[in-house]
Amino acid sequence: MLKIMIPTLMMLLTTWLSSTKWLWLNTITSGFFIAMMSLMLFNMPADILLLTNKWMGLDYISSPLLILTCWLFPLMILASKNHLKNNPMNRQRTYISMLVILQAFLILAFTATEMIMFYIAFEGTLIPTLIVITRWGNQAERLNAGTYFLFYTIAGSLPLLAALMILNNHFNSLSLILLNTFYPMSFSLNMLMWAACLLAFLVKMPLYGMHLWLPKAHVEAPIAGSMILAAVLLKLGGYGIIRITFLLAPLMKEMSYPFIIMAMWGVVMTGLICMRQTDLKSLIAYSSVSHMGLVIAATLIQTPWSIMGAMALMISHGLISSALFCLANLNYERTNSRTLILVRGAQTILPLMATWWLLINLFNMALPPSTNLYGELTIIISMFNWSNWTILMTGFGTLITVMYSLYMFLMTQRGPTPHHLIKMTPTHTREHYLILMHLLPMLLLMFNPSLIFGGM
Repeated sequence: MLKIMIPTLMMLLTTWLSSTKWLWLNTITSGFFIAMMSLMLFNMPADILLLTNKWMGLDYISSPLLILTCWLFPLMILASKNHLKNNPMNRQRTYISMLVILQAFLILAFTATEMIMFYIAFEGTLIPTLIVITRWGNQAERLNAGTYFLFYTIAGSLPLLAALMILNNHFNSLSLILLNTFYPMSFSLNMLMWAACLLAFLVKMPLYGMHLWLPKAHVEAPIAGSMILAAVLLKLGGYGIIRITFLLAPLMKEMSYPFIIMAMWGVVMTGLICMRQTDLKSLIAYSSVSHMGLVIAATLIQTPWSIMGAMALMISHGLISSALFCLANLNYERTNSRTLILVRGAQTILPLMATWWLLINLFNMALPPSTNLYGELTIIISMFNWSNWTILMTGFGTLITVMYSLYMFLMTQRGPTPHHLIKMTPTHTREHYLILMHLLPMLLLMFNPSLIFGGM
């Protein structure tokens, strides 16, 4: 673990000591070296917890999410280069430093074996993300979006802190390894603990009804903020749910029913909301809520197949939603507009970019044999096994996903090209490389999807 954590922290020195000319190249290269080192974690045995010290460890659930975090870091810097080129050099260094600090907190969160350390890292991700959104966002509404993001997250996390204090008083330990062996508490206390522990993660995912902060944060965030929000920070909520539900599982199966119903209802509702969006980034943000609804339902029913599907869908969605935000940003940099009706007909001007749009939308709608399909199919089967009625929601949600994915592709790429797009600047090698680095892991994982099945 230290061979990933220490180079990540050393990147702060790289950022501030690199010359102006080599700043971006040095940080991107260092990020890719860390990403390549993290790939070794795929070789970890599936049936053990790899402890590096008393407070940090890895297992088959946290290692794919950690690799996803490390892989996306250099891509975030690569995507931000054009956005920051006119900023003073100190602001560019500060921006990259915020991303480095965010990655360090995420590594701590995914490797923590002490619940209080996990909570500190979980909350710590809020600070650099908030700074990136409110300082480098595109419009004045970014302050409003930052306020929503801050207060929703804090309001959801306070009950988790109180619950952890009660657990510590009850068991004199917050170690994930020891808590698994303890006898459960009384039923009434366990009910409160269950609700308090899960609230923070359901807001972070987010569950439909607690999702109002997400579209605002996504729309106003710069490209790196949108990528890290969609790809990793939402998965932090899913990871927390998987960890907590295993601790409080024995008495609390019935408590999850209303949340599963809300999650399934959210899959359909947010899909329908996507169908009437005029803002491209808002459409992609609502599609994330729809996909995460499936993950919430799967993690709460706690069967091996559902956890397997949730892990596969989290990793696949992380790469695909990040790629969609990159493509939306490439459109925005050329047209200065996210309105779908104003960016039509781009296929005739940028044909290779239209190919990327098509491929990524096919992955987003879970076309065979993508890992999105593996994830969604295993979740749908496990949900059907839990209750036959869920097939109505999951089937309808899958149909709507195909509809809004095709709608997004047709609205951005087909149709008559507006006159103001005729003189659009051509695409750069950097941008094609950025999208390829999102698609390459997806194509490789199709040959061995068991790597992201959580060892189930």
